Amino acid sequence: MYHCGPTVYDYAHIGNFRSYILADTLRRVFEHSGFSVRQVMNITDVDDKTIKRSRDEGVGLSDFTAKYESSFLEDLYALNIKKPLEMPKATESVSLMIALIETLLEKGVAYKAKDGIYFSIDKARSYGELAKISLGSGARERIKNDEYDKENPQDFALWKFHTENDGLVGWEAPFGKGRPGWHIECSAMSMNALGETFDIHTGGVDLIFPHHTNEIAQSESATGKKFVNMWLHNNHMLVDGEKMSKSLGNTYTLADLEKKNIDPLAYRYWLLSAHYRTLSNFTWEAVAGAQNAFEKLKSLVMEFPKGGKVDLAYKAEFDSFINDDLDTPKALALMWELVHDQEVLPADKKTTILMFDEIFGLNLKNIHRQEIPADITALAQKRETAREAKNWHLADELRRNIEARGYELKDTENGPKITTK
Repeated sequence: MYHCGPTVYDYAHIGNFRSYILADTLRRVFEHSGFSVRQVMNITDVDDKTIKRSRDEGVGLSDFTAKYESSFLEDLYALNIKKPLEMPKATESVSLMIALIETLLEKGVAYKAKDGIYFSIDKARSYGELAKISLGSGARERIKNDEYDKENPQDFALWKFHTENDGLVGWEAPFGKGRPGWHIECSAMSMNALGETFDIHTGGVDLIFPHHTNEIAQSESATGKKFVNMWLHNNHMLVDGEKMSKSLGNTYTLADLEKKNIDPLAYRYWLLSAHYRTLSNFTWEAVAGAQNAFEKLKSLVMEFPKGGKVDLAYKAEFDSFINDDLDTPKALALMWELVHDQEVLPADKKTTILMFDEIFGLNLKNIHRQEIPADITALAQKRETAREAKNWHLADELRRNIEARGYELKDTENGPKITTK
């Protein structure tokens, strides 16, 4: 399995993670079914955006991208996304890209222009098949909108010759100093890790054209073999019914969610509640609802006793949903049906739900009841007494004392709730 990873020029936004949750869920399903999985995800740490942003900030490219790569890995951990077996970086794989470009030049499907090396689309077999386009149906106009500045609008850049705007970024190659184009990066890294033909490639629908279309063209032209056996693409995410954009101020990160007390795993839960192929619409109300459902689920799992066995009837139905194109919404609904099924023993519910969570990835097995020290509980009780007596000054002082000890106190309908910070 190969997954298009992040371009590390900024913090990843919540929409980006829909693709990574898809990849992680898919891996979990295969492992649940007994398959051995070799999963690879790249890191794009050199392209037009990374170079421009690093120059604008006056920071070397590697130092600039390292910050955002580190943040991305922290977000993967927060979302309980299993780390791929390999995460090759573009800057560490340039020799592979140069070799692949040399092969394409030798085969006559690439050519040298004044500003770089380009791939000739006309020489690619079945170009545009994945995107269901053909060169005679308006594709030429779409290709002209590619971000690369090229002499022939039909073709895409494999290598961009060095210019002063690139600063210190550049590699020596037999065909001229420069840097790789975005598309060649994924072909070189994926085939190096997984072979000339591999099973599954995933990404967002926005990558079907031109990125994945161009990956196929250059890879199959170089090898003469089928590049990927199966492609999976997740749909877009809207925010309040609109496309995410910085101008609208609706490009949120996981840190933004956490500022509103939304657990990253509650966000994962919310993503799983919609099929990956459907258009999803993020609202704060919707994710708050997911947070409530997730908290309730955690409480129930803690309440259920240990020592049960997997309910085979529920397992069979769960497997039928999850193996039907990853139907996580139906699988989640089935889990709640199990929760409320009075004919299933509580211990069996717990064991079965934890089995389901091998796919959901909500980390339910590591949820433990927090033990609050008796003296902290006593302070909270004193505060309740002070509140009942309308002694607000003492109540506030007791709250500060509790918080200074590393605990958080929330007033609920059922009395004070104490948690660790």
